[in-house]
Amino acid sequence: MQRNKVFEEVRNKVAQEALAGIKTGFLARKYDVTPKTIRNWVKEYQEMFGDDAVPTMDERVAESKRLAEMEEKYSRALKALGEKQLEIEVLRELIKKSNPASMTNLPLRKPSSSRDDQ
Repeated sequence: MQRNKVFEEVRNKVAQEALAGIKTGFLARKYDVTPKTIRNWVKEYQEMFGDDAVPTMDERVAESKRLAEMEEKYSRALKALGEKQLEIEVLRELIKKSNPASMTNLPLRKPSSSRDDQ
């Protein structure tokens, strides 16, 4: 029973991709089925879900814009993550040093001598 459900989900996914405008030949190669099989799946999908099965051009454009925005956010997040990882690595290297650069610029205290007290 589980296998049939997975197969049905794959069929629906392929049909949705075809209805979204992806070429049948490409989908056939991707999923290792014949183009005729995909056309049959699309027909069955449309019969099952009706006219709502085909996304409108506005829906396609909106989904495309949303996807582009998500990709941009993902790219920025990866860049920020890389920068943070670099900062962490630099800080770890500084901790390992016995005399980090930030400590060498501190003014040295002169030892008190008996002459200065007089």
